[in-house]
Amino acid sequence: MNQAAEKFVKLTLRLGQYDPNEVDAYFGPDEWKPPELSDAEKQTYPEAELLREVHSLQKELAGVDSLLSDEYALRRGFLEKQLIALEARIKIVGGHKYSFDEESSLLLDAVAPNYDEEYYSGILKQLDEILPGKGSVSERFETYRNQFVVPPALLDTLFTTAINESRRLTLKHISLPENESFKVEYVTGKSWGAYNWYKGNSFSVIQVNTDLPFYIDRVVDLSSHEGYPGHHVFSTLREEKLLKEKNWIEFCVYPLFSPTSFIA
Repeated sequence: MNQAAEKFVKLTLRLGQYDPNEVDAYFGPDEWKPPELSDAEKQTYPEAELLREVHSLQKELAGVDSLLSDEYALRRGFLEKQLIALEARIKIVGGHKYSFDEESSLLLDAVAPNYDEEYYSGILKQLDEILPGKGSVSERFETYRNQFVVPPALLDTLFTTAINESRRLTLKHISLPENESFKVEYVTGKSWGAYNWYKGNSFSVIQVNTDLPFYIDRVVDLSSHEGYPGHHVFSTLREEKLLKEKNWIEFCVYPLFSPTSFIA
């Protein structure tokens, strides 16, 4: 299992040489990191070779004794799902196209529920009844929401207050390592509102995109989602409980396009 886990980590890092979004976090041995490729080297994508390695590892896992303990059976099942996602991502990077549901099933091991138009019409009707003012639902929604935009000068104060309070409440229910910490950075030019970059050893950098307007509820939402009890806590516990305590080396890497992201 340990050998298979190591191969999985190294294979994920190899894909990351060609797909800059694949590896969301890595805090394993430095010597496992492959060298950075030149632009010319990146032009030759070894899709067939990567797929052969995935298939070889899948066969290796299938040959692991089926009479394992429950813990190891779960561990093998986790790796099998990760390899399904890795195979699909290798193909996508190579240009293969899937339908939306096919892609989410392969990468995330989940498919979104399918609702008809009547379902959404019912939601719009509810909003129409409760939103004040005149005009379309979308216009009235924006008018109402714009009352709660956070002035840029107050964003850091509010975000820091919210994340510290969510941390205090989280610690009432979840024990975290004593050295656990984070840093908040304010950035621009991103496609997301905020992002947690887990660096390992119970430390995260939480970035907040100031290009987008922030609403008061969004400040609370993001401080909890990115920090406590969200991504930062999730990654900290994965590292502490699974990597450090159990030495399950597969948890030193976080492939973004994987069932791990759906759980996160």
